[in-house]
Amino acid sequence: MMQLYLRSLRPVQLRLIAAIALHGKLGLAADACAMTMPAASRMLADMEENLGAGLFTRMPRGMVLTPIGEVLARHARKLASDVDRMAEDFIAHSSGIGGTVRVGAVTGAALTAVIPATLRLKDKAPLVEVALDVSSSSRLMWGLERGEYDFALCRPGSGAHGPDFDISHARQESALFMVRRAHPLAENPNPSLRDLADFPWTMQDQGAPIRRALELAFHEDGVPLPRNLIKTASVVAIMALMRDSDIIAVVTEEVADLLLQPPYAADIALIRPARPVLIEAYHILQPRHRIISAAASELLAMVMEELA
Repeated sequence: MMQLYLRSLRPVQLRLIAAIALHGKLGLAADACAMTMPAASRMLADMEENLGAGLFTRMPRGMVLTPIGEVLARHARKLASDVDRMAEDFIAHSSGIGGTVRVGAVTGAALTAVIPATLRLKDKAPLVEVALDVSSSSRLMWGLERGEYDFALCRPGSGAHGPDFDISHARQESALFMVRRAHPLAENPNPSLRDLADFPWTMQDQGAPIRRALELAFHEDGVPLPRNLIKTASVVAIMALMRDSDIIAVVTEEVADLLLQPPYAADIALIRPARPVLIEAYHILQPRHRIISAAASELLAMVMEELA
């Protein structure tokens, strides 16, 4: 009986569950679903009565999913997203090429593949709206699981190689070092890590892939990791630090290429370590059971062409 009821749930009911899970408040969820609060309250009460279980725990500051509610909300998000994509695709196909593509990428993947592919797609279909989120792999994985992206280029980490994603190897990056041109080692193109260890450094925080790669490289060379550190992942902050000090910045090859080529050509020098510092490869991840628009499929194909 419960299975029959679950199969008969309407899209508006699933959308309400997903909205409450997202906003944590019934009033905000009702607004998001274009419903009155009393109607939303009755709909939720009816579902909980038919299921014989509470889907949310009412807390002083909002509503929190119960364990059984989390199961329903996880699928509700996916189904609501699929309905949204259906509506967007229908409108796009009835009015010409259009729609929205949502993609996430780590910095190197964005520079290497996503941005060139996006420019190609916009030349072909100017009305397509592309939302690009450049962030850390952990943030991108979180967004993928919540249905924020059609696909993402990131490092999945442990536990992500399950039935929820199609995963394709994309590319492995390498780390390079940048300094200002007045730096004492700017004319030494291939120094050892020991030569660099006593200078101040800026690098990402512990746990970041580029930081792990650097820690491993120092360990393998038998050199202690520099202790004079400023932790930041901001390219703007890194450029400001290099402008005013002899700090050594750790960047991916793609970022270095962007900054050292016209029209930017910043007043910095590139240092390639004597032994390459390889970073964990990033992958293309696409939710396996979610429909994506024709525009998203087109952009994904173009991204794969750029990587190839």
